[in-house]
Amino acid sequence: MRARLATLGVTLLVAGGCATVAPLDNPVLVKPAPISCENPVLVAPGQPDPTSYADVYENVLDVVDDYFELKPTSRYAGHIETKPRIAPGFEQPWKHSSPDARERLIATFQTVRQYAVIDIWAGDRGGYRIAVEVRRELLDLERPVNTRAGNAVFQEATVERRYDLVGTESSSDIQWIPAGRDYAFEQLLLRRIQEHGLRCK
Repeated sequence: MRARLATLGVTLLVAGGCATVAPLDNPVLVKPAPISCENPVLVAPGQPDPTSYADVYENVLDVVDDYFELKPTSRYAGHIETKPRIAPGFEQPWKHSSPDARERLIATFQTVRQYAVIDIWAGDRGGYRIAVEVRRELLDLERPVNTRAGNAVFQEATVERRYDLVGTESSSDIQWIPAGRDYAFEQLLLRRIQEHGLRCK
């Protein structure tokens, strides 16, 4: 009887242990963000003319400069690019950022920068196509900056003095790793463009 109970106990332990191990392919339900407009979006339906293009261009600039600093651009190029900016996290609620809470949480604990690229061109059947991309980059560091791990500990009193000019780290030494696009931020910009009188079609 004891042998049968022991065998049964071992069998239950083995079966229970195997049941608690996560499978190799563990699918997770991910709900995509609601898409209000396609990207690129067709705006200002009608026959393109210089006046309507100027309105579209100015409205796009007006929306984008609320979030980013713009690089110099030509109105006739149909291409707008912004300067990179450090994405604010939850510690800076007064700054505009991605509406996605996950993106904002990542920016709270890691240095992330964003920049936008917008292209405007005439649609095949009238109107204008506007494509918005918000690209993300992560700061590439060897180790966390504010930590003592790996730092040298001064155990002796002698200190080697250097009289070189010490300044901030130059921008050429800083490296950024591409981290994909922020689709929620793109949808926010597209919705704002629509609110400025450019009808989505």
